[in-house]
Amino acid sequence: MADPKGFMTTPREEWPRRPVEERVRDWNEVYVPGALLPIISRQANRCMDCGVPFCHDACPLGNLIPEWNDLVSREDWRAASDRLHATNNFPEFTGRLCPAPCEAGCVLAINQPAVTIKNVEVAIADWAWADGFAPPRPPERLSGRTVAVVGSGPAGLAAAQQLTRAGHTVAVYERADRVGGLLRYGIPAFKMEKRHLDRRLEQMRAEGTKFRTCTVIGKDIGAAELRSRYDAVVIATGATAWRELDVPGRELAGIHQAMEYLPLADRVCEGDLEVSPLSAAGKHVVIVGGGDTGADCLGTAVRERAASVTQLDIYPQPEPERNQDAEPWPTYPKIYRLSAAHEEARDLRTAPAADADARLFAASTLHFTGDADGHVRELHLVEVDERRRPLPGSDRTLPADLVLLALGFSGPDRKDGIIEQLGLALDARGTIARNEDFETSVPGVYAAGDAARGQSLIVWAIAEGRAVAAAVDRRLSGGTSRLQAPIGPYDRPMTA
Repeated sequence: MADPKGFMTTPREEWPRRPVEERVRDWNEVYVPGALLPIISRQANRCMDCGVPFCHDACPLGNLIPEWNDLVSREDWRAASDRLHATNNFPEFTGRLCPAPCEAGCVLAINQPAVTIKNVEVAIADWAWADGFAPPRPPERLSGRTVAVVGSGPAGLAAAQQLTRAGHTVAVYERADRVGGLLRYGIPAFKMEKRHLDRRLEQMRAEGTKFRTCTVIGKDIGAAELRSRYDAVVIATGATAWRELDVPGRELAGIHQAMEYLPLADRVCEGDLEVSPLSAAGKHVVIVGGGDTGADCLGTAVRERAASVTQLDIYPQPEPERNQDAEPWPTYPKIYRLSAAHEEARDLRTAPAADADARLFAASTLHFTGDADGHVRELHLVEVDERRRPLPGSDRTLPADLVLLALGFSGPDRKDGIIEQLGLALDARGTIARNEDFETSVPGVYAAGDAARGQSLIVWAIAEGRAVAAAVDRRLSGGTSRLQAPIGPYDRPMTA
């Protein structure tokens, strides 16, 4: 550690965001360009180089956080990039999108603000690209074995890059017209500009990974046919089967799933559309669901100039500090967090009736009512207690011209037919069952990411991709692999 007293002398300082009035006028990332580097070396100095760094365990990738913190504090960016990329294929993604369970596990967080691990990570990643520390790494020789990866989200991309670098010939199949999965059509550009994704995909193409877009496995190519073409198949299609809201009035026009709404805004940013067909412009918007996807809808609706935006969360408003009894360190606590989108909604007062920023907490939807044309106009809700029981006399009505359902996902989408055509076994949750080697009930077919784990975080998806790649490489290489396997298929986040 460069400064043994850094954690005592230097306060936590985060990457500043652009002013709200400025950033809601565009789709660029919310942070002030260039404002991170002047502070990041000092922030890395706050790392205590703990004897037992719990940030390692909190991060499923096993990122070598104290090592690259020390290197950044000494401004050795090349070595820091090497240590970061040793465990993470896409740190520019996680540094922007991951909720940073590593910071919750930081030893300093026991009684002080944690080290800004996420900011250090993204600073290293961006510096690596700027200074050419992330060149393509094609294999020295080819193995002669072939692998198909179905799905191009973070799990599929991580698996593909690892297997390509191991010398196997890899083709990634993606149903959409562009590669990236939810990174492309789901994550708003103000959270991660797509140039970061495009740059990494060009690196992968230069290494030898092949991409096949506009191809639905199970329809355009039969799943059994795909299996017969390749030595191994990795299914990384994500958990895209969204949860529904079964209440009266759900059939009214103007009620849409979040993942029907968000991709259209991304397509506007890509230049495919001039205006989204589901634009929130001038509408009273209600978002049902209090998670990250709901916050993405919130920030998108604000930028589309909605008349009002309110987000409903069925859970009570969290406390501002960790509950040490219910969620002790180093678990990831449920506390009140103010995302960029919530900050925007608060400052712009998009929901005057909300409890905090744009959110109504402990709110459950009862039913919808519409106009004579069958279009939604009102959402009726009730307050609930901690056991989700309605509180008498707490009924309320919100104006609603556009309702967005952000209730999470239940498992892989089965409409394409992959599961049925291959005869894959499912577990009790409806996700793809697999053994300790990530192999499904069909020999040679593997599953990784949310399709098998269930809805999770981007850092877990990348860890799954790296781990399944090691399992496939062991099979194709005769029982050994030099690829890192950071997690097993049954590993889960730390809980109390």
